[in-house]
Amino acid sequence: MISEPELVGGVAFENPEVLTETPPPRPPRARRPWLWALGGAVVASAVWGGGLYAYGQKKEPGPDLGGYKPVEKLCELAELKALGTVLGKRSQDGAGFVVDEPSMSESSCSITYGPVDTPGQSVDVTYTLHKTIDPGPEFAVRARQFGVIQELDGIGEQAFFDDHDGQGGTLRILDGQAEITINMFRQDYEVNGKLVKTKWIDFTGIDVPMTQDALALMAALKK
Repeated sequence: MISEPELVGGVAFENPEVLTETPPPRPPRARRPWLWALGGAVVASAVWGGGLYAYGQKKEPGPDLGGYKPVEKLCELAELKALGTVLGKRSQDGAGFVVDEPSMSESSCSITYGPVDTPGQSVDVTYTLHKTIDPGPEFAVRARQFGVIQELDGIGEQAFFDDHDGQGGTLRILDGQAEITINMFRQDYEVNGKLVKTKWIDFTGIDVPMTQDALALMAALKK
């Protein structure tokens, strides 16, 4: 009977080797450079895209309007006191069209002088404010197109006047981005098929009070 291991071959089994030491750590695995490059490209693309969007949203500054503003009630600003000394009492006001768009604004007014029930003189005022384009290069051309050819100094950047052969007067003014037109004419009526003419007024030198009123209106439009 074999009861002890020493009896097998006469040699005792040796104890197996026991590993007690921790194996050395593996060297870190190199990161894949293309992942970092891809991440950088994504960030750069986002930054560029954001800059492009901001550029697209940025509004270009418009021209200097020189203090002029859009107005709705032009008749209230166009007092025309100097013309009143020639034409008589101001009797009626008629507000015209009003336009206010991003590119331009425009308003008009019609004023009548003299008794309401008799023919009088009428004055039309138009105010145009150009918000995007420069009206300067075309202003003189358009003035001459309408027959307003006498150039005046001392009012706005450009000004032209025509007396309509003594039957009234038209004054066209350009001041920066603003255009102002004052047009005066005799207003005759027809009653029972008969023409009733307006009381005769000598319009010689009418450009002087028209210019005075235009200067006052230009100042009022900037307030």
